[in-house]
Amino acid sequence: MPALDNFTWIGLIAASCTTISFLPQVIKVIKEKKTRDISLSMYAIFSLGILLWLIYGIMIRDIPIILANSITFSLSFIILILKIRYK
Repeated sequence: MPALDNFTWIGLIAASCTTISFLPQVIKVIKEKKTRDISLSMYAIFSLGILLWLIYGIMIRDIPIILANSITFSLSFIILILKIRYK
């Protein structure tokens, strides 16, 4: 496995920050079972966009894009499913 360059490290740190930012929302929705103030269309479009980023990352074999978007997609999809479930 080759060593990670500075660009890859920056990408990994940025990906971690944007991905971790979804955790508080997921935790809150799971705890409170309330999604009234969350936009269904926003999370549907966002989840699709993240899925496409994931596919793009896989196609170009970019580890930061793959890792960040696989986790972010999972978290945003959880919120989307809970939004539909708790409607």
